[in-house]
Amino acid sequence: MSRPDQATAADQIRQDPQLLIVGLLLYNPHEPPLGGLSFRAGWSGPLLTTPLGIEPVVAPRVAAAHPEACESLIGLTRDEIGERLRAAGIAERQVKMRAQQLWQWIYNRGAKDFAEMTSISKELRQVLGEKFTVGRLAVVERRASVDRTRKWLLRLEDGNEVETVFIPEEDRGTLCVSSQVGCTLTCRFCHTGTQRLVRNLTPGEIVGQVMIARDDLGEWPSPADGRLLSNIVLMGMGEPLYNFENVKAAMQIVMDGDGISLSRRRITLSTSGVVPMMSRCGAELGVNLAVSLHAVRDEVRDRIMPINKKYPLAELLAACRDYPGATNARRITFEYIMLKDINDSAADARELVRLLKAYDIPAKVNLIPFNPWPGAPYERSSAERIHQFSEIVFSSGISAPVRTPRGEDILAACGQLKSESEKRRKSEQASEPA
Repeated sequence: MSRPDQATAADQIRQDPQLLIVGLLLYNPHEPPLGGLSFRAGWSGPLLTTPLGIEPVVAPRVAAAHPEACESLIGLTRDEIGERLRAAGIAERQVKMRAQQLWQWIYNRGAKDFAEMTSISKELRQVLGEKFTVGRLAVVERRASVDRTRKWLLRLEDGNEVETVFIPEEDRGTLCVSSQVGCTLTCRFCHTGTQRLVRNLTPGEIVGQVMIARDDLGEWPSPADGRLLSNIVLMGMGEPLYNFENVKAAMQIVMDGDGISLSRRRITLSTSGVVPMMSRCGAELGVNLAVSLHAVRDEVRDRIMPINKKYPLAELLAACRDYPGATNARRITFEYIMLKDINDSAADARELVRLLKAYDIPAKVNLIPFNPWPGAPYERSSAERIHQFSEIVFSSGISAPVRTPRGEDILAACGQLKSESEKRRKSEQASEPA
């Protein structure tokens, strides 16, 4: 078996597309862009209590109404579209057919306006246009990196903003999707953790990120093969398992064979360890699982990830062991940020190996060198420490490559562009005459 650092970065990424995403999480958010291009333009059911006792605000099932009082059909199920058509006066005998037509126009052909739907009568298109919309979220800013990574800052109907990042590679293209506005977990090394949680995203707002990326990539109608956007990771802003019902609804739309048609094996959900929801995720969605581990001892993980106080390592690892569908062919990814003198010792590496083997988890480990920002409480581990850590884990038979950073010139790390936008807006407001 060859050492992972002897392989090319491209080879490592082909084996593990999550490397592309974890590389976006933690580089210095205060570095100015270095040459990227910038384009500006105008669940039902109970929630889990978070580690700090805060419950995310439940967003409505459908995004807020447009000024014209039109309701968006994006994010609705076929049955819900049918209900809206009935309420709009469409004859019952036509509802199922019309709902299917709309579904294919929206999710297979990417229609942004009912006028594009030429298989539907002009009269019906006019009725639909008066009551509904299939438009997109507003793109506040689009940035393109020299390495071809793209990032969009999107404004929601209520004025909140979220980010989406697309990372192209030789044999795949991965979209990093947000699930919440802000985050409640306050992980001490994470930039999004500095942004307060505002609310959950709706299914339409989650699916809408995918649609905007496909607009930009020119991927309508849905290609049968050779697609540029081939993978999705729920690894953007927010904790997806604290918004599971809406994430589930959105991913079911993404996986639907009559529309976007992305295989569940090409979707990865990343969690900080919301143990009660992990089995539901595997059973009801069946997507790949990534876990933000970052420490192998409870006392350390308690400090850097407060969620560990609610769901400690023993519970988290047991849930990983029992995750439906986890096999050697579909391993669980453990993300591990390297923090100097915090979690990066040889003893930590050996304990990581011991835990994964003790719980018999089919696993791979992504090692993430930390990039500190001014005032950050941590420093990056030395290259020697990171190499030693990787060597110990790899020699045990567990893959442990070091992540490859992408999009550093466009603030591609999670939450950075949103923070920049908020600062800019506050500055503009402060400069306006009273």
